Amino acid sequence: MYHNNSIRILTGNSHPELAHAVAERLNVPLVPCTVKNFSNGEINVKISESVRDEDVFIIQSGCDDVNDNLMELLILISACKTASARRITAVIPCFPYARMDKKDKSRAPITAKLVANMLTVAGCDHVITMDLHASQIQGFFDIPVDNLWSEPLMMGYIKRSIPGWQDAVVVSPDAGGAKRVTAMADKLNIEFALIHRKRDGKSLTAPERMELLVGDVKDKVAILVDDMVDSGSTLALAARTLRDAGAKSVHALISHGLLSGSNLTLIDELPIHELVVTNTIPQGKHKEAIAKLVTVDVSPTIAESIRRTHNGESISLLFGEWAETTGVVAV
Repeated sequence: MYHNNSIRILTGNSHPELAHAVAERLNVPLVPCTVKNFSNGEINVKISESVRDEDVFIIQSGCDDVNDNLMELLILISACKTASARRITAVIPCFPYARMDKKDKSRAPITAKLVANMLTVAGCDHVITMDLHASQIQGFFDIPVDNLWSEPLMMGYIKRSIPGWQDAVVVSPDAGGAKRVTAMADKLNIEFALIHRKRDGKSLTAPERMELLVGDVKDKVAILVDDMVDSGSTLALAARTLRDAGAKSVHALISHGLLSGSNLTLIDELPIHELVVTNTIPQGKHKEAIAKLVTVDVSPTIAESIRRTHNGESISLLFGEWAETTGVVAV
């Protein structure tokens, strides 16, 4: 067991609920820390306890005011570095700018690489994150990166909460998620389907449509799996495509519920039974607007990864059956 006096957990303003849940599971108090803004918008950090020669974990997610939250994280890392912390681990449940991971058109920035550089320069020694949009982002760092998966939590949820899952079909709304859904389908021993997305015409403003490319969902429960829901346009297109293809019901399981679209109530009108997301991003105000929203708690997985990192143990266990049994639905 780790020694309580050598692990220190800090958090900024991005997701204090998750940080408190993680600290509670580890039976470690959060380090008193004030993160405020000056009147001109600059961020001021005050850490009220010594972190000298301690193992520091800073929990900060990339959500809401993503740029402010990223800057808070960088300043907290820098403050701990200059305060002589032994090791600094950034725990970033939802990695900011993860979608900008490649130069997909001329003059496009690879911002995920820039964020990696900024974290390293600030003084970060190790990163723990969850469900990276593209796993090659781990290669943008020269420091260790642990990319945790929500897949076992979601599989536990499927087995416990989706009736008739043994005859369901796991569906990816785009080609990018094919690897994710085929791996889940193999582990659950059920079928999978892929949706192809294309524009009607060559113009960038042309309307998009989807068609079922692989698999059959007729008269079956469709489990739509993706890593991120933002505006909800992909979810809407995919849900209607599955309904039109004859699916009995549609359950959407998505890791990061950004849900930054302006009109969240539209999601309740979609032909889905429920929208299941994790709490890598605060879901409080989303729950008020979306009746169909269900949240799966990732704090046990993050807490265990911190405990194992601190003790120098392997974290491979977190990718298997252990995580399936710990996934609880957050209230």
